Amino acid sequence: MTQLRFALAQIDTCVGALDANAAKVLDFSRKAAQGNAQVVVFPEMTLTGYPIEDLALRRTFRQAAWDKANELASQLNAEGLGGLFVVVGTVGTDRATSKPRNRLVVLHEGVVWAGYDKHFLPNYGVFDEFRIFSAGDRSVTLDVDGARIGVAICEDIWQDGGPVADLATKNIDLLLTINGSPYEEGKTHTRFELAQKRAAEVNAPVIYLNQVGGQDDLVFDGGSFVVDADGALLERSPMFMENLTFWDFDSSVEHQNKAEIVPELDKDEEVYTACVLGLKDYMAKNHFTGVTLGLSGGIDSALVAAMAADACGGENVWGISMPSMYSSDGSKDDAADLAKNIGAHYEVQPIEPLFNAYQQQLNLEGVSAENLQARIRGVIVMASSNSRGLLAVATGNKSELACGYSTIYGDAVGGYAPIKDLLKTRVWEISRWRNKAAAAGVGIGGLKIVGNEEGNAGKPLPNGVMIPVASIEKAPSAELRPGQKDSDSLPEYALLDKVLAAYIEHAHGRADLLADGFDEATVDTVMRLVDRAEWKRRQYPLGPKVTALAFGRDRRLPVTNAFRE
Repeated sequence: MTQLRFALAQIDTCVGALDANAAKVLDFSRKAAQGNAQVVVFPEMTLTGYPIEDLALRRTFRQAAWDKANELASQLNAEGLGGLFVVVGTVGTDRATSKPRNRLVVLHEGVVWAGYDKHFLPNYGVFDEFRIFSAGDRSVTLDVDGARIGVAICEDIWQDGGPVADLATKNIDLLLTINGSPYEEGKTHTRFELAQKRAAEVNAPVIYLNQVGGQDDLVFDGGSFVVDADGALLERSPMFMENLTFWDFDSSVEHQNKAEIVPELDKDEEVYTACVLGLKDYMAKNHFTGVTLGLSGGIDSALVAAMAADACGGENVWGISMPSMYSSDGSKDDAADLAKNIGAHYEVQPIEPLFNAYQQQLNLEGVSAENLQARIRGVIVMASSNSRGLLAVATGNKSELACGYSTIYGDAVGGYAPIKDLLKTRVWEISRWRNKAAAAGVGIGGLKIVGNEEGNAGKPLPNGVMIPVASIEKAPSAELRPGQKDSDSLPEYALLDKVLAAYIEHAHGRADLLADGFDEATVDTVMRLVDRAEWKRRQYPLGPKVTALAFGRDRRLPVTNAFRE
């Protein structure tokens, strides 16, 4: 009979930060030992951060990572933690080809005690591992105090065959998989069902340990868990927070005991929190302490400002109202109310004098004059960014990006775009959720997120409202000409977003869309707008991926796309 206590260390790492990542492993290993764990498990590529992309190709970096693993093993031993089995991810080198490998190592008794290389290297969606790494070619079992533990890395359990199929023949007591699985809405259930399938295959419990935190346009949601051999949920860690959970394994029992199982999040809370964590970590890992953005009074800029306040505090948000001759009093008031609600710095920079100065020389009309207004605003936002050392955030949503309803060098300026993967209808839904949460006591910075693991409720909101209700309820408009509404240029968002979801996320072509029941004129309009706007999307700032297919890493068309069917 073997009894083991596992510590599930769900942590936020930073790509390339070997010292900081190793220090975090050491800290969580200490806590694991204090909790009487024999095994502590960390995410995929813990020491290097993930995804490291072409950094893996740099020989000196791989050597530094390997040296760091050995140094960490020695340091653990020196602190009396040598008896702990510390499972971490890192980058290794294939001796036969000198190519990098995505590697799991076990640190024990002062040395790198065991290793395993990832077999299946994903080359779809956000992943580019097949180009970078060479594949492992053997399964590995660890003997820990008499328990046979099979190991795998992320994609190895997503594909049939390979190491898991081999482990199924070796009478293992437990399957342990370390993961860097990015967030997308609805994916948590898919992971759980997959783990249940693998547990049945190997006839043993499965530990699924996932990374947490933002890295560029990816957000890792954590949500680590354990399932029993029969598929029963035994443990579930929180999403979007660092966490250390203990789970006890007993080889003599048919059904394992349960540990902590945190409740699932509301789907709107999931998406909102993912966007905030993406922004928060992008700022932290690129050394920004505040943001600046244009506040129009519309729902997009209001939601982005709210996310920014939750990410870095309202006092670190600089909102700029840039009214023109077409801006309504209501929009100006809504922008001011939003800034007051979140405690942001707020300034008003009218653009009409600048617009008139340009027009004296350029004398533009129509769309050119409309775009000029957007570009003047872009200059002001970037001036604020440069003078104050702030991250400029863009406020465009996925519906606008899809259809090219944005101005290059205008409203598209910025270094990060927190809602670029949210369709307009989703923007409204998420905004309503944030106000609902505010009414329930979730103040500014009160999200359950990396950095707020203690559950601070945040700074209370005036009247329990974060986003002005008027910004949510009014008809959307760019206000670049008298009486302008978005529906002048686009189908109504309720219809548009359904077509976009089918065309983009489900890859439906024209014949498919017509079969879906959409009318021919709408289908042709939307397809034309989307295909024609690819050149703009290539120039848009990155932002957090929260859907199955996000613009940028996931989905790119040829810039000249003549295929219409």
